[in-house]
Amino acid sequence: MTRVLVVDDDPAIVRALVINLKARSYEVDSAHDGAGALRVAAAHHPDVVVLDLGLPDMDGVEVIRQLRGWSRVPVLVLSARHASDEKVQALDAGADDYVTKPFGMDELLARLRAAVRRAEPADGGDAVVETDAFTVDLAAKKVNRDGRDVRLTPTEWHLLEVLVRAGGRLVAQKQLLREVWGPSYGTETNYLRVYMAQLRRKLEADPSHPRHLITEPGMGYRFEK
Repeated sequence: MTRVLVVDDDPAIVRALVINLKARSYEVDSAHDGAGALRVAAAHHPDVVVLDLGLPDMDGVEVIRQLRGWSRVPVLVLSARHASDEKVQALDAGADDYVTKPFGMDELLARLRAAVRRAEPADGGDAVVETDAFTVDLAAKKVNRDGRDVRLTPTEWHLLEVLVRAGGRLVAQKQLLREVWGPSYGTETNYLRVYMAQLRRKLEADPSHPRHLITEPGMGYRFEK
């Protein structure tokens, strides 16, 4: 199920978006300022963010910049700002699309769906990654081992997803911490040790001698098929 983070300081707009999104089977989180948006994004890892630029504590462009420091989540700007230079500024900061207020709900939802599609793996074959021990379905957000789904916590799934999407490349400890736990985390390497051990117990045939979730001591981790 697609998870949407709605960020706007207008309660009426937030309420309308939440009602319409939930009616279409989206999971929805909301925030009313920039700091709250960054906290919720770090905690819940949305699949797409709908973001107003005129927030009470910081400009929405700054929220985009901070998000882009650790996340590739699609950002759909929803703003009353019509000037082309302000649109360019938001897009240059890392926004994926821009809708001006007042807006039509159908258009907004269509653009949201398009943003989510663009973020999915380009090749359908890349959406399912198979090893000799387990299968990862990135699109469905499921892991299967020995014909049965493996239950992962949201944090375990996000950690696994980042490694699998890296496709065998080393992912540095600091990058993993920021992508999975948020921008204020960069030194808590004990988090990685604990959660990697949990993933190995659930997925590896021999957790003490992992073949797929590999540690590069002092540097980071990589996923190997």
